[in-house]
Amino acid sequence: MVKHIIIWNFKDELSASEKAEYAARIKAGLEGLKGVIDGLADIKVYTEALPSSNGDLMLDSTFVSKEALAGYQTNPDHLKVAAIVRSVTAHRSCFDMTI
Repeated sequence: MVKHIIIWNFKDELSASEKAEYAARIKAGLEGLKGVIDGLADIKVYTEALPSSNGDLMLDSTFVSKEALAGYQTNPDHLKVAAIVRSVTAHRSCFDMTI
């Protein structure tokens, strides 16, 4: 199994309401990929960070293998959501690991 964790920061120019709207869209889009992409065992997007956090959104996903993660990264359904994410975020941190 492989864990794929991403933390994003929204672009500074977005208003609080825009950030909330995009957070909801991104959460629905990414979590909607469960059952659609082969090898995606679980996926959750967290949008309610505590004030002590330095990120705005967190993706916590689990794949059955490194090959499944690679397939997810090039899957057209994932790429549609990723395009939205890239358009509204300024920073991305990624941590992938075998579990």
